[in-house]
This record gives sequence, structure tokens and C-alpha cells, in this order.
Amino acid sequence: MKYFTVRGEDRCLNAATRSVLCGSFITLSDGVTHYRLSGPQCGELVVLVGGLTVPLFYWDQVTQYLHRAGRRTLAYSSYGRGYSERVKHTYNEHLFVRQLTELVQTLGLNGQHHVVAASMGALTAMQYVSENAACVASLTLAGPAGLAPRPQALRWLMSSDYLARFVARHLGRGWLKRHETNDLGDRTRAPELAAMLRDAYRYEGSLHAIFDTLQNFRLFDRAPLYRAVGELHLPILLVWGQHDRVTSIDKLGVAQTLLKPQQCHVKGCGHMVPFERPQALVEHITSFIGRPRKRNAL
Repeated sequence: MKYFTVRGEDRCLNAATRSVLCGSFITLSDGVTHYRLSGPQCGELVVLVGGLTVPLFYWDQVTQYLHRAGRRTLAYSSYGRGYSERVKHTYNEHLFVRQLTELVQTLGLNGQHHVVAASMGALTAMQYVSENAACVASLTLAGPAGLAPRPQALRWLMSSDYLARFVARHLGRGWLKRHETNDLGDRTRAPELAAMLRDAYRYEGSLHAIFDTLQNFRLFDRAPLYRAVGELHLPILLVWGQHDRVTSIDKLGVAQTLLKPQQCHVKGCGHMVPFERPQALVEHITSFIGRPRKRNAL
């Protein structure tokens, strides 16, 4: 899809604007990535992979609880999200997996690490794990995408660059707002989520990134990837929201069959388990991966 901007995207990400933004930035082969590496210096590393629309701030409470549990964390914004670059490449699985792989390697985070991913990020994480299994100690997936068939309406919409661009430019913000509403079952933190997304989507190229991803990232019919990860015999923890309206819980049984997780938990919330139930999620993670083991200081 040809790169475009829309009304309301009144900020540009460049060296000057990044200089006053919080967090760290690193230049990878496809562009600049916004990340935050934090927590106990010698704690086991947990890498956090977000979904379709969210920036790294989505993980803030999860990282706080993980730090208290003695773990170090790496959170980052995928290209086109948060303060990471709005690239002019195709937003497909290869782009996002390459970003994650290069980020870990360029930061010199050698050795095994745990991976925690949510929604679309689960697909990125599973492909990353498939390519880097020796470096991954465990995989936690929360409300993973990929098991539903592609909706006919989306298939029609994304069949044409012109049509997709027209809808994105004129109806994209309304779609994003509806998606945000569906994400949460517990509305307690809805204003916080809205403010987070409102800030991120003021940067030029943000809606382009979302709709290009919808067009080019294989978000549906991904059972073969699930099956391949299940055959790695990696420790897997699966967590799902009982009231998830984005990745419906009726796919839980299929996910269990394909992934063969060692543990599975259902929480009384919507799609965003890491955002709605951060403490409970971290309790499950820390119990699953066991007592903290120190890793070599970097």
C-alpha cells in the first residue's frame, strides 16, 4: 500500500522529536526502534511483544511486577507503533520478526530469554521462536491471534490498495476507536489506554502502518505455525480472557491442541490480559518459569 498520512497526524518522528521522548532508540536495518531495557541487571530477561495497535507503554505495569519478581525486561514498539519509525516497507511478518531478532542481537542480549506476547504479537513471537528456539527459555501467549478464518469483509477490503487506502484515510480513526473499545472487557483503565493510543497516533504514517499490516500480515488461518511451535517442545504458557471479543475464547481448545501448553489459564477480562490483569499475568509467568536465576551481566 502506498504510504499516506491523514488529518490529525500532526507530528513527525525524527531526531529532534525523539530527543525529548522517553525511552531509548536504536537504528536497525529497517528503521529506528523505540525500546526500554530495564529491571535488575542480572535478572533473567523477559522480552515483551505487543499486538496490532499498541506501543511499548502497554506493558508498563507488567514490567513493574516482573522487576519486583527479579526479572529484567525488554519492551519495544513495533515499527509504525508508538515512537518507532513509520517505515515505507511492507508491514508483514518478515518485517516484525526481523525487527525483534535484530533488536535482541544488536543490544547484545546473548543467552536464553523468556518471550511474552499478546494478540498479533503472538504470531511474531511464534515465528521468532521457530527461528531462534535455542535462545528461548519459555513462551507465554496472551489472547493470541491467528486461529480465526479471514473475514470476508476484510478479504474484500484488502483486495485493492486503492480501496484499502480510501477506507483507511476516511474511516480509519473510527475503526481504530471501535477496535479499542472491543479490546477491553474491564473498562477501568480505558481512559489510560485511550490517551496512550491518542498520543501514538498523532505521528505521521500511523494509520498507514495499521492498514498496511492488516493487508500484508497473515493474521488468520495460522494453525500450521501453532502446530510447528507446539512440536518444538518448548515450555509454553497460554492465557486467555474469558470475555475476549477480538480473539474469541472459542479458539482456546484448538490452541491447546496445537501448542500443547504446559499451563493454561482463563482470566475474567477482555482481550488485553496484560493490560487488564497485569499482576495476575505476571504471577502466572513467574510461577511457570520458576525461581529467578541470575544471568551474566551485560
